[in-house]
Amino acid sequence: MNTFFFDQETPWEDLGRGVRRKVMTWSEDLMMVAVQFDERAIGTPHSHEIHDQIAYVAAGSFEVEIEGAKRVLKTGDAYRAVKHEMHGVVALEPNSLLIDTFSPKRADFL
Repeated sequence: MNTFFFDQETPWEDLGRGVRRKVMTWSEDLMMVAVQFDERAIGTPHSHEIHDQIAYVAAGSFEVEIEGAKRVLKTGDAYRAVKHEMHGVVALEPNSLLIDTFSPKRADFL
């Protein structure tokens, strides 16, 4: 568990298909992750069994779909997808960036 996160000291993890992530910091109950997307890269629709997720658009823009409802979110906007809600994104600009938070932490990311 990192008390401090230094962006320049943390490399991106390439997830393929134009998506990269950096796990920023976490506790047992909460995790923060930066996820960067190339233009038109897709965050495949999925749901979580135990995780609630809140995402903040830190750069760029995304088409976000939650339970069939689609909205375009831009820098400064956010969304929430609670456990069992189907959700996904498509990046609309190069280097679009989400700051994802999960509760509890995503042990599969560590």
